[in-house]
Amino acid sequence: MFRPLSAFIGLRYLRAKRRNHFISFISMVSILGILLGVAALITVISVMNGFETELRSRILGMVSHATVVGVEGGVRNWPEAVKLAREDQRVRGAAPFVEREVMIQGLRVSGAFMRGVDPKLEPEVSEVSNKLVQGDWDSLQAGEFNVILGRELALWLGVGVGDSVTLFAPALRATPAGVLPTLRQFTVSGIFEIGMAEYDRSMAIVEINDAARLLRMGDEVSGVRLKLEDMFRAWIVAADLAERMGGLYRIRDWTQEHSNFFRAVQTERMVMFVILSLIVAVAAFNLVSTLVMLVTDKQADIAILRTLGATPGTIMGVFVIQGLISGVIGIVLGVICGVLLAMNVTNVMRFLEGIFGFQLMPADIYYISELPSDLRLENVLAVTGLAFVLALIATLYPAWRAARTQPAEALRYE
Repeated sequence: MFRPLSAFIGLRYLRAKRRNHFISFISMVSILGILLGVAALITVISVMNGFETELRSRILGMVSHATVVGVEGGVRNWPEAVKLAREDQRVRGAAPFVEREVMIQGLRVSGAFMRGVDPKLEPEVSEVSNKLVQGDWDSLQAGEFNVILGRELALWLGVGVGDSVTLFAPALRATPAGVLPTLRQFTVSGIFEIGMAEYDRSMAIVEINDAARLLRMGDEVSGVRLKLEDMFRAWIVAADLAERMGGLYRIRDWTQEHSNFFRAVQTERMVMFVILSLIVAVAAFNLVSTLVMLVTDKQADIAILRTLGATPGTIMGVFVIQGLISGVIGIVLGVICGVLLAMNVTNVMRFLEGIFGFQLMPADIYYISELPSDLRLENVLAVTGLAFVLALIATLYPAWRAARTQPAEALRYE
């Protein structure tokens, strides 16, 4: 189909001035539509990738890549587990933890997750030590009974740094007055803000020995948290560590901790890709009307070429090439515009906010006040390939119709 003669004539038709200017107008509209569709698709997918990356980093600021916990009770040999993990080159950090639901009483009462951590090892597996807005991370010392609260939780309790709160643990203790819940007064020594309400509203962090004393766990901990070189191999690395530790352990990785959230993000990104692909499809199929009108306009030329010996395949190649060139021009310009916009979407948003005098994502309402963008080569290639295939499909019917032109019929009224 694509012979040198087809390419030569197709390029000649593309450069030639047309008697029917409406065909040129429709052709420009088709190119512009493909440009806008491709640019919009690349930009939107990049912004959605940016949101996913931003939210994932915030989640992993509190959730470790992998966790090994005991099936029945806690983990007693946790120092050996931490040592084994540190010897593995795939592991960047390991830290023990104690975690349990508790009740916290300040000016109000609220449920919360109490997490006992080792202040020296915890920065290896989470970012919470870098997210303090008040107080000092080093205030978590054994026996001091200090607590660091999430910002939203502290606001609900009505407490600040230096105030006292009471933690009620689910463990019961027998006293002469009867069975009473275990409780302990803690001093608020810090407030953190991760940027996700799930943690800022419900997390209280204490020193691991203080947590174990409150829960009467002795030398046991709830488990060991891991941070890995490759977080996508979290399950494999954690399973290998659990096997070397011996005994029965339950393994969780970061995808299981928020599986519904990540599934929802992937589904939403796929749906947006399909919806925006329809824009590219509509623009690409505008080529059909352009080429059909061009075939009608070039009936005499087609008849002469057929009379001179051009095969139907040659004629078909002429119009496929012409339609593809128009499509490729739109795709290339769309990719350039889409990549530039995706790389500068934050600056564009600020520019528009300055012109129109409004704030698209106010910092006092949204945790993310800027449009993050994560431009990925595979997304650009997927959009480019999709647009090219749609443009190719759009050229087939007009080209096939041109190839079926009969010279005698076409020249009857010339």
